[in-house]
Amino acid sequence: MFEQTVEALKKRGFEVEAVATRQEALALVMKEAESAASVGWGGSESVKEIGARARLVESGKEIRDHQLVCDLFLLSANALTTDGRIVNIDGTGNRVAASICGPKRVVYVIGRNKIVDGGLDEAIARIRRCACPPNAKRLGKRTPCGLAGACVGGEGCDSPDRMCKVTAVFDRKPTGISAKVILVDEDLGY
Repeated sequence: MFEQTVEALKKRGFEVEAVATRQEALALVMKEAESAASVGWGGSESVKEIGARARLVESGKEIRDHQLVCDLFLLSANALTTDGRIVNIDGTGNRVAASICGPKRVVYVIGRNKIVDGGLDEAIARIRRCACPPNAKRLGKRTPCGLAGACVGGEGCDSPDRMCKVTAVFDRKPTGISAKVILVDEDLGY
């Protein structure tokens, strides 16, 4: 499933580096950041888990949260289909907006746990099951999924703090943006 996903991402126009460990992923992120004057961060637990945010700060890089105009924007995906579609769900849309246009370079760090083999429906189900509840809790959102620890109805949730407001499906790499996926053969993030 891992290698199939790598090949599918390449067919969809993404530059892809498949690595075995988070340490290898960190080395790639740091190499990407060498020439970046500004680095945006999409709030990714995966990027944080590999140690990239801390290492970038230690190296003197200024990290800007959800930065639309930067040299390098780091984020992850909530789900990745085996046919190479990147899927993100967001509460405000700022993270997905920065992955579509603005930054000179976008780099995704995606763990194997986010790969789903059932297409877009399974990707969205995975996000509602595995990503939204812990993110809501981490961000202090008083959503039903954050309080219950599980999605309580998807489209039926009417919380003003709802995590599922903006859904972006990347069928291909967006035109005019340089985008790389670092696919890590370890579990990372939610």
